[in-house]
Amino acid sequence: MKLCAALLLFYIFQCTSSQPDNRGFISIDCGIPENSSYQDLTSSIIYVSDHGFISSGEYRNISADYIKPSLAQRYYNVRFFPDGTRNCYTLRSLVAGNKYFVRSAFYYGNYDGLNMLPVFDLYMGVNYWHEVQFSDAGATNWMDIIVVAPADYLQVCLVNKGMGTPFISGMDLRPLKSNLYPEANASQSLVLINSNRFNMGPTDNSIVRYPLDPHDRIWLTYDTIPTWKEASATSVVQNYLTDVFDVPSAVMQNAATPANGSRIDFSWNPSDPSANISSRYFFVFYFAELLSAASNEQRQFDIIVDNSTWNTKPYTPPYLFAESFSGTVKGQAGHSISLVATKNAKLPPILNAMEMYLVKLISETATDPGDARAMMAIQETFGVSKNWMGDPCAPKAFAWEGLNCSYPPAGLPRITALNLSSSGLVGSIAPYFGDLKALHYLDLSHNNLSGSIPNCLGQLPLLVFLDLSSNDLSGPIPYSLLKKSQNRTLSLRSGTTCGSGRKNTNGALLSAVIIPTVAIIALFVILIVLLHRTLKKKAKRKATSPKDETVLLENREFSYKELKHITNNFSQEIGRGGFGAVFLGYLENGKPVAVKVRSESSSQGGKEFLAEAQHLTRIHHKNLVSLIGCCKDKNHLALVYEYMPEGNLQDHLRDTSTSKPLNWEQRLQIALDAAQGLEYLHVGCKPALIHRDVKSRNILLTTDLGAKIADFGLTKAFSDSKTHITTEPAGTMGYLDPEYYRSYQISEKSDVYSFGVVLLELITGHPPVVPINDSVSIHIGEWVHQNLDQGSIESIIDSSMGGYYDFNSVVGEISEASPGPAMRWA
Repeated sequence: MKLCAALLLFYIFQCTSSQPDNRGFISIDCGIPENSSYQDLTSSIIYVSDHGFISSGEYRNISADYIKPSLAQRYYNVRFFPDGTRNCYTLRSLVAGNKYFVRSAFYYGNYDGLNMLPVFDLYMGVNYWHEVQFSDAGATNWMDIIVVAPADYLQVCLVNKGMGTPFISGMDLRPLKSNLYPEANASQSLVLINSNRFNMGPTDNSIVRYPLDPHDRIWLTYDTIPTWKEASATSVVQNYLTDVFDVPSAVMQNAATPANGSRIDFSWNPSDPSANISSRYFFVFYFAELLSAASNEQRQFDIIVDNSTWNTKPYTPPYLFAESFSGTVKGQAGHSISLVATKNAKLPPILNAMEMYLVKLISETATDPGDARAMMAIQETFGVSKNWMGDPCAPKAFAWEGLNCSYPPAGLPRITALNLSSSGLVGSIAPYFGDLKALHYLDLSHNNLSGSIPNCLGQLPLLVFLDLSSNDLSGPIPYSLLKKSQNRTLSLRSGTTCGSGRKNTNGALLSAVIIPTVAIIALFVILIVLLHRTLKKKAKRKATSPKDETVLLENREFSYKELKHITNNFSQEIGRGGFGAVFLGYLENGKPVAVKVRSESSSQGGKEFLAEAQHLTRIHHKNLVSLIGCCKDKNHLALVYEYMPEGNLQDHLRDTSTSKPLNWEQRLQIALDAAQGLEYLHVGCKPALIHRDVKSRNILLTTDLGAKIADFGLTKAFSDSKTHITTEPAGTMGYLDPEYYRSYQISEKSDVYSFGVVLLELITGHPPVVPINDSVSIHIGEWVHQNLDQGSIESIIDSSMGGYYDFNSVVGEISEASPGPAMRWA
């Protein structure tokens, strides 16, 4: 089976033209017909069509006006990309960790008849390579990069930046030994700037490349300098065994030397649009003595770059052996290079060759190779017509449509959700889905998938949601999936039509899903009845209560100086959240307030701050924390709330060492208060508001343990014409509605789900994610289900209440309860 899978992958990923030749070369002429190839007369390199390397774009010949005898055949045509932002070539059959030299070649030649030179970006995988621009329509442009392959393939991507249609003429890949160019490694690449690889001696505009250079580097002749002259030799110039650049003899047999004088001076300007003061450039200078070793004359000089001497002692090049000096310079301005003869020298300095590279840090990490290979195989198998080009997850701006990815700070991006619903998938479910080991959510519904459900889906260790409905699948559900569904660790929608198998499956799902769900809903109904009864009992008492229920609604604008004064220079921190720290303060009338100050690291900016302030100033309810005022003073942003002296609900439930445990009646009242506050956001506000981060930590308590909902920085408005809004989740682990990951939409139901988790916290005293042992945790809902399945209601009740609750009396009175506003939560 493994052999068959390997052969299938080989067939999908490879074709004869898309594999390296026996030297490891990949040589592509972009835009020639499929399955065509030819041998270049100058280099003897065989060029192949780019079919098999890319599936997008169109090809076209350049204008006949730009074809000239000296123009290489690979420049006669181009592949251009009028559609999509990112289009990528994939170079396969490589070795992960090996070093490669990649060249992209461009020749506009007015192929589109517009005579408008485009500007676009080039990426090596997920990392920016360089901007591509042209001096004129008849100029060739090529860019080299030396890179370590992070996987067994490399991708070269052309990115449209709105300045013309990207195109390409050719692409080359050449393997390099690991010891060559040590400055290129897993953390940084070397980008050749403006074709700056020079053979310094010749003046005839000759070019050295393969086969004279076994690595097919292109060595251009340097500009003719009147004060220089050429030195040359016919003897072979060798490389030392320890050499790390392997410069060809054909280049080293020529050199530049002063015609008259004792020094060589020139400058180099990056001419790099991306350059800045932090840019680093890697210079390599090559030297070899070409005069007979028997000469009594001695060549001795210093190598000075930007006024810094690179040699530690006067340098004398070895006879007919190549030596190099390399180093890094920084900055976007021009750099000076001087070779200055010492006072003891009999001959002037000499320079055979040089290279200038931009050091490019690997700032982005590519998707986990296993995930990426699986997604490319899925794309190849089903011909998915989305923006599926390049890396699936990175950069984030180009992530594939239908994917959710996680971006751990110290690891590789992983694919956690895949939505291919209604994507026109035809055939059997490919085994490559089983290679997405970090997948939590998979939606393949509403396609034309047929055959059986593969067992590999049941081997996905983190899968919690699987929708296979509205397909033509048949056969029994694999035991591995069925078991997870019965254990409530997987939400499964199969929709199979397999006779008795389907009937048995549905029965199993009924027992595994419906019965525990009824039990937990019954528990919620019990709680809601208690809430309603408590409200009725307290209504009269509250009507005659002399307590001050005045809401602080000043809508005042504070200066930063005032905030420093009322908080005693921010001396007492009482909390901290995503927006920043919260400090205790006192207004002029002595009323305590909570001052929430934005931190420097907060992702919320001025617009988000103003949005939060605008929401709070127009929301007034006794069960919502009131906004007193705000501060927007230069770079200082802050919100001033009424102070809630008893802190938050989470601390009362978890940290009973510093506070008295909440009794059953107090918990009911807190739940009722929070329900009324949340209901006001959904029903009382026009337009309605979704909180998006309902949790016990965002429920604050008054002196008499009344509850108010806090933190509306994550609230989003939605219009009357829509019942949901698609957005990024802003909730907290354990509280976020799993339905979001199927539909990628939030609604009032998202808040209701989160509130249901809070209700379970009130009942059980446990956090949303309950630790079972040192390595295993489960959701509080699953934990409650497991206990209810065992017929033990008592085991889920918070033991800190000491058993003071009476479910039996409540159940007996359910029929007598009249529905109220809080019942909507059930």
